[in-house]
Amino acid sequence: MIVHLCDPTHMLRESEREAEKVLVRESPSRGRNSPHVAGFYHTKTGSISYIVWDPVTRMAAIVDPVLDFDEKCGTITGAFADNLLNFAQERGLQLTWILDTHPHADHFSAASYLKRITAVPMAIGRRVIDIQTTWKHIYAMPEFKNDGSQWDRLFDDNDEFKIGTLIARVVDSPGHTLASITYVIGDAAFTHDTLFMPDSGSARCDFPGGDARALYRTIQTILSFPDDTRLFAGHDYRPNGRAALWESTPVIQRAENRHAHRSLSEQDFISLRTNRDSTLPLPGLMLFALQVNIQGGKLPTSDQLGRAFLKFPIHDLTYRATEEP
Repeated sequence: MIVHLCDPTHMLRESEREAEKVLVRESPSRGRNSPHVAGFYHTKTGSISYIVWDPVTRMAAIVDPVLDFDEKCGTITGAFADNLLNFAQERGLQLTWILDTHPHADHFSAASYLKRITAVPMAIGRRVIDIQTTWKHIYAMPEFKNDGSQWDRLFDDNDEFKIGTLIARVVDSPGHTLASITYVIGDAAFTHDTLFMPDSGSARCDFPGGDARALYRTIQTILSFPDDTRLFAGHDYRPNGRAALWESTPVIQRAENRHAHRSLSEQDFISLRTNRDSTLPLPGLMLFALQVNIQGGKLPTSDQLGRAFLKFPIHDLTYRATEEP
């Protein structure tokens, strides 16, 4: 006898409804060496995925794609990520990169899902290897390859690559995680979880490998970008119920960000960030998501019955997190 613990079609119906109402907002190219950017808001996790493209050649990259996961039913779909593919097809864009800024703790990455469909290469910062090493021990996965080989390219600080005629540059951005990087593509910078909109402040630093001092210095680097740089955040949690927002500039951030304004010293920031982080619960999907995201979004291998399982560590996450094998 088969007993369904939850309706197996529930997640599909929910994903279809979400797909119908995904908020998409575009930031047009400003001319030469300026990409066109479209942001896609994932309501459940407050995440923003991006398509960024060269208006001359129509070559494009996807940044931080989200895979839908229902933790109640253990169901995964690509409904949200399919919105990005449909948009690219409708606009006549040719995808050349699938980019993650870091291994995310609050949603599943859709990078592997999109690569299976498009055969487009995946990339992330090289220090993902450090994140893999930490979480390999937390999850007790001795067979796991913590060498970054799950991605097609690992970027170093100041690496450059092309999207059509656009030059993209990688900026190491540690603080939120060891492996965080910022993609600067023309006059657009994708700052992931480092800076949010000014009324939300900055990212937390209390995950293994996080560092408030490093985050402060990363923020100063981003605030030193040219004043007209378009800064695109990785999340927006809509404080006080306002509409979702994710684009700003260094000028706006320096003047208004509650954690990054000019009058806040490095030590004041460290104290503020440390005190704030001590009050925050872990993201609800963190222990599910990281074991997938340290593999580029690749899901666990299915057994002979077609079943796949996620591991869930039941202990203090700081335990052995920094030990060598």
